[in-house]
Amino acid sequence: MSQAITTAADLLKEHNGRNLGFYGIWLAAAAALVVLPLIFSSGGALTSFSLIGISIIFALSYNILLGQTGLLSFGHAVQYGLGGFLAVHAMNAVADHQWPVPLPFIPLIGGVGGLAFAMLVGWVITRRAGTVFAMISLGIGELVASSSLILRSVFGGEAGITTDRTALPHMFGWSFGPQIQVYYLIAFWLMLSAIAMYALTRTPLGRICNAVRDNPGRVEFIGYDPHVVRYLAYCFAGLFAGVAGGLTAINFEIANSAFLGATQSGLVLFATFIGGTAYFFGPVLGAILVTYLQLGLTNVTTVWQLYFGIIFIGIVMFAPGGIAGLLMIHRPLIRGRTLGMVIPSYLIAALPTLALALGIILAIETVARYSQGQGEGSVINLLGVAFNATSPVTWIVAAVLIIGGFAVSRITWRRMAEAFDHAATVARDRGYLA
Repeated sequence: MSQAITTAADLLKEHNGRNLGFYGIWLAAAAALVVLPLIFSSGGALTSFSLIGISIIFALSYNILLGQTGLLSFGHAVQYGLGGFLAVHAMNAVADHQWPVPLPFIPLIGGVGGLAFAMLVGWVITRRAGTVFAMISLGIGELVASSSLILRSVFGGEAGITTDRTALPHMFGWSFGPQIQVYYLIAFWLMLSAIAMYALTRTPLGRICNAVRDNPGRVEFIGYDPHVVRYLAYCFAGLFAGVAGGLTAINFEIANSAFLGATQSGLVLFATFIGGTAYFFGPVLGAILVTYLQLGLTNVTTVWQLYFGIIFIGIVMFAPGGIAGLLMIHRPLIRGRTLGMVIPSYLIAALPTLALALGIILAIETVARYSQGQGEGSVINLLGVAFNATSPVTWIVAAVLIIGGFAVSRITWRRMAEAFDHAATVARDRGYLA
C-alpha cells in the first residue's frame, strides 16, 4: 500500500512539475517580448522584431492547416492580404468618421476579414484534401491577387491603399507613432494569438484535426465528417492569418497587392516547413529564421531566393521534421544524460560542413556576379576575404571547398550518426524512449 501511495505521490509531483514548466515557458516568452526592445532599442532592431512577431502569427496560422490538419495550401496569403486591406479601410473609416475605435482593436477587424473569406470559399475547397485542395487554393490565390490590380476602388491598384495609424483615437496616451509602441502592440497580439492557437490544438477539435490528417477514413467511420473538420480548421487559420495581415497593415501603414501574391504564400510555407510542422514551436523557429534571412540576405546578394530554395531542399531531404524535429530527437539524450557522447562528433563534423557551405556560397556568388564583369560589383566578401568573381583563383577555391568539404563531411557525418545511435541506445536502456 505504501508503495502505491508513494507511486501516486511521485506521479502527482511529476504532473505538477510539468505544469509549472509549461506555464514557465509562456511567462518566459512574455518576459522576453517585454525586455527585448529595452536591450536592442535601435530602429532597425525594433522593425525586425515587429516583422518577426507578425511572421510568427502568420506561420502558426498556416500550421493549423499543414501541421494540424494535413492541408497543403498555396494560397494562404489571400486571408492574410484581405485582412490587411480590411484593416486599412477600417483605419481610414475610423479616422474619417471619428469613431471611438482605438488602434489595438484593428487587428481583430483584419481577423474578421480573413475569417469571412475563409467561410465564403472554405466549404467548397475543403471538400477534398491533398493535391486537389493544393491546386484549388493556388488558383484562388492567383485569382484574388490578379483581381487586386483590377478592382482599384477596393485594392488601390499597384499603389495600394495607404493610411495613418496616428489618426485613430489614442489609447493609454499612446499615439502608436513611434515604432516601439507598434512593437508592443504586435507583441500583445502575438501572445494572445499564440495562446489561442495553442489552446485550439488541445481541444477536441484540434485532436480530431490530427485524426483527419492521419486517417480521414477512420474518422468518418467513428462518426465525424472530415469535410466539416477541414472547413473549421480552414476558418480558424483564416482568422489568425487576417490578424497577421491587420498587424502588417498597421506596421507599414499600407496594403498593396504584394500582400496577396504567391511569394507571400511561399514564404509562409517555407517558414512553417523548415521550422517543423509536428511541433507547435516549429513554425515559431521557422518564422524567426526566414525573417532574419530575408532581411539579411537581401542586403548582401541579389540571388537570396536561391539560398531559400537550397535550404528548403536540404530540409526536405535530410531533416523532414524541420528544425524542431532535429531539436526534439535529442530530448531522450538530454533526459538520459547521454548528450555528451555526441557533442564531440558534432564539433568535428561542423568544420568540414562549414567548409562545404562556404564553397557552395562562393560558387553561387561567383556565378551570379561573373556576368557583371570587372568592377566593384564582381568583388565577393566571404568572411572578410575578398574574392574576384572573374579570377580563376576564386573558381579553384570554390571547387576545393566543395569537393574537399563534401568528402570529409561524408566521413564525419557517418561517425556522427554512429555516435548518435550509441547515445540513443544507452538512453533507451535507461528508460528514456522519447
